[in-house]
Amino acid sequence: MTFDVNVLVAAVVAGNSSFWSWPSPPPVSAHPAADCLGIVNDGQEFSLWLSPHILANVIRVLTDPEGFRWPAPKAEEYATILAEIVAASGGRIIEPEVRVADCLDHEDNRILELAQASGSVLIVSSDAHLLALSPWRGIPVLRPREFASRVDAMRRAARRRGEDRA
Repeated sequence: MTFDVNVLVAAVVAGNSSFWSWPSPPPVSAHPAADCLGIVNDGQEFSLWLSPHILANVIRVLTDPEGFRWPAPKAEEYATILAEIVAASGGRIIEPEVRVADCLDHEDNRILELAQASGSVLIVSSDAHLLALSPWRGIPVLRPREFASRVDAMRRAARRRGEDRA
């Protein structure tokens, strides 16, 4: 699975999100991006894949003096934690070899490249350009709230099936 930079950033800047412990839905919370990270942190159904470029962009966005103004060490610590989530979930940090130019936004193409190179079954993004491409080469692009809600419903259904057999 591939998360856009906007999801990775929103997971730590929205509401009371903390990157020292990720809650695992269900239930879903008021912070869908944090819920998404909690889902991949579980490593149950999905593996998170990242690229060095995406990690660098997360740091760049968080430390931007015109934006969130995080201190560089804090942003780098978050990138390290993301790398740990990648490893724990069964994903990898890879450098895509094939370039894509399907989107007008250069950065959106980097997300598409990673999704293609990793064999991702989903892209999670809040970006209108990426959402408009869904499904891109057969890969659905879902908003964070939609992804978290679907996983919540899937897990609830699985628990009900398990309870019915007991």
